[in-house]
Amino acid sequence: MEGLLKRGYEVTILHRGIHEVEFPETVEHLHGEVHFVEPLKETLGKRNFDLVIGMYGRLRYVAEVIKEKTPRFIAMGGLPYKALVEGEKFPGGVPLFIREDAPLFRDKGKNKFTYLITSSEEAVMGAHQKGCYAATILRVPMIYGPRQLAPREWSIIRRILDGRKYLIIPDGGLKLERRGYAENVAHAILLVVDEPQASAGKIFNVGDETIHSLKNWVEIIANTLNHEWELISIPFSLARPSRPYAGRAFHWVTDIEKIKTEIGYRDLIPPQEGLEQTVKWYLENRPSRGREEERQLGDPFDYATEDTLIHDYKRVAMTIREKASIGYKYRHPYPHPKEENDRI
Repeated sequence: MEGLLKRGYEVTILHRGIHEVEFPETVEHLHGEVHFVEPLKETLGKRNFDLVIGMYGRLRYVAEVIKEKTPRFIAMGGLPYKALVEGEKFPGGVPLFIREDAPLFRDKGKNKFTYLITSSEEAVMGAHQKGCYAATILRVPMIYGPRQLAPREWSIIRRILDGRKYLIIPDGGLKLERRGYAENVAHAILLVVDEPQASAGKIFNVGDETIHSLKNWVEIIANTLNHEWELISIPFSLARPSRPYAGRAFHWVTDIEKIKTEIGYRDLIPPQEGLEQTVKWYLENRPSRGREEERQLGDPFDYATEDTLIHDYKRVAMTIREKASIGYKYRHPYPHPKEENDRI
């Protein structure tokens, strides 16, 4: 928002008015339903815009309604990649660094949400190809920072505030995920705003340059709060209480080289600094327990169940280790003679 104002744009925001945020007085607010075509048309009326930035919602409807209202459209959506829906069932497994030209998901019956991301992108690019406007699509990962509707970080922060000494972390926390700090994502949008010719008709993955493992992410949050606890590694299939903060079992890493090479993206804020600032913001603006943010997370914070799982898993794992001991001892494959004339 500030970046657009500094560039001389007169900014209008269209939203439903449910989550109000204070902006400079020069920013106009339009309140209306953004999930259906007719109410959206009614709210916009006869207005025209030099630039429209559409963020989530039902993007396919926005793409339709603004056809004669703007010469330029920047659309933000999720990650419609087939590999990220099928996971380990995807042929060859989920690759690291998924490029923009990777196969997209198109099976409405198996995952309607991701199917609709794909169909929304097709609506945007279809309008671009017909000359309705010059379009750019930004594919955005999990965003972190202040004011998120379902802040995954809160699952970790609240457990720390509640004095938890243990945290279940699936598969040792080795999972990699590219996230996007809010200010870095905003920076990417503004780079596209500034490069109309280079970005027209293009699709770009967006996200932080630095990729943290789940373990790194948890440790940064804990260190920011000066908290020490034991991370309990449990196989993903058993570590069900970790789902709200750990997500899927497989790596979730898109390739952002295209936006770096063609638009010049670099992280504006180092991701570790961004995560630390996120944690501090939630300390000052704590979600109400059991209210909207926690309901969106789907995290029951059921510590009794977590403790039982940790206790049972430790007991069983110890038994299995004792039975599975094979007396293995590492041996270096190259010779290490102790005397000059030793032969091995």
